[in-house]
Formats: sequence, structure tokens, C-alpha cells
Amino acid sequence: MGPKRYLVLFQYRRTHYSGAVRTPADQPVFGVQNYLEQAAQNLKPLVPIKFCISSETDAGVHALCNSAHVDIQKEAGKPPFPGSILVSSLNHWLKSEEIQILSACQVPDDFHARFSALSRTYIYRLVVGCSYNSQIPVFERDLCWAPRGDHLNVPATQEAVQFPLGTHDFSAFHSICATMPPKSPIKTLIHVDLRPFSSFLSYHYIQRRLQFWELEFRSQSFLYKQVQRMVGALVAVGQGKLKPYHIKLLLEVRDSLAYPHNTIALAAGLFLKSVEYDDANLQAAGAAGE
Repeated sequence: MGPKRYLVLFQYRRTHYSGAVRTPADQPVFGVQNYLEQAAQNLKPLVPIKFCISSETDAGVHALCNSAHVDIQKEAGKPPFPGSILVSSLNHWLKSEEIQILSACQVPDDFHARFSALSRTYIYRLVVGCSYNSQIPVFERDLCWAPRGDHLNVPATQEAVQFPLGTHDFSAFHSICATMPPKSPIKTLIHVDLRPFSSFLSYHYIQRRLQFWELEFRSQSFLYKQVQRMVGALVAVGQGKLKPYHIKLLLEVRDSLAYPHNTIALAAGLFLKSVEYDDANLQAAGAAGE
């Protein structure tokens, strides 16, 4: 019997990880993948388990739900792992980490966590009313960004968020990274939205005159730091440093060097919210696997 392929959904808080993907063993800080694979070896597979991660989030970025596929080869005659057993076993070995397995199901052998994804959704959380990040409430630290200033022109920002929608050359919103291979800057932004964010502590925050906002972006894929650069430019519009039409101009100029200096948003407020697949196929595969 050959290996069985599983889709694994997992989440993590960025606290002390270098990012989502594996780092070499001699590095001082490991990636989430290092810990996932270390936990998976306790399943005693015939072949070491490797996680093929769909979305390679950077250091400082959280994930409400990331995904990966894994191939698990068991001894001849032994049945495949049910998804529920895989989840509970991995979570047992990950209990000391800020990583949690959400679900696992069998998928076809040709399923690929990255290339089978229909889209990815990111959210970015802002808090308005703090002069410095050190003034962010204790329970929100490392989970949002506090740009300087006590005001966000919401109508102007909502006007600006319409310009990136659709298919564009996002070169101006692409941070160049020498260690990453060049990618096409042409991306299609399916959805973008600005909305107030509330939590169980909202009343207390209102008393402190703090406002929380959430920006949401969905696309099949994103360029390196594209979301952080879009957020930074949109916040600059809300603060009056840029006009809404400047977002349109940045798209038209198609030059990373045209991006305003010191505008990029911090990583702390960025979350990978979800990776979307064809639900019907996954549900059928999961039912067959169980």
C-alpha cells in the first residue's frame, strides 16, 4: 500500500517563529514547519513526513488557518490514519508550542496544498487612538498595528480600497527580496474591505477612545509583503498623507521604488485568515478517507 496524502489545516501565533517554512537546523530561530515535522515523526512513519505548506507567511505574521499537504506511509497491512487521530496526535506533540492542528482529511494523490488553492484571504488589524505601539492594550499587543495619530479618515480610505480591486501590475506594492525568485507582478485582487473590528473587550477600549479596524484582502496569491505595503499606503490615505487617487497612481507607475518611504505596515497586525479550496472535492475526499 502506497502513502496516503492528507490536507492539514493549522494555526499559529507568530511569537517566536521565523515564519511558516522550515529553516536549517543551525539557525537560532525555527519556522513553524520545523515543529510540525518534528511532531509528525512521532507517528513513526516508514518515510519521514514533510509538510508542503500552501502559504509561506513571513516572520511576525500570524495564521488563523494555514494549510499543508503531507504524505504518510505506514507499514504494510496497517490502515491509514483517520483524520481525527492525526489531529489529536499532532496536537499532543505540539502542546508546548503556539501551534495547533485544526483538521486533517485524506485528499487525492494529485492534490497540492499550494497549487490547488483557489484563493487566500488575509486580514490586517489596526488600532487608532494610540500614539505609539507601546500604548496598545496588553491583550492586543503583537496582534495589531498602532499607526501614529488619533484619526483615520474612513470615507477616504474606503474610496482608496476600490482602486486595487481587479487585475493589476502590483510592482509598486512588491518588496524586492534577493533570496526569493522573481514572480509575475500581475495579480487579481478578488476582494478588499475595511470594517470596524470588535471583541469582548470592545467596551473597555471605547472608554479609552480606541478604535479597531480590519482590512481584508483576498487573491489567489500575493507578492512578497504586498499586503503590508497596501495597508501602509491605505493608512497613509486615512491619515491625509496621501490622497485616494495616489493608490491608482502607484498601480499605474508599476515601480517598487515609487512606494512612499517609511509607509509599510508592521507585520504584527497581519493574519492569514484562510486558504480556500474546492469544498465539494475536499468533503468527498475526506468522507472517503474516514
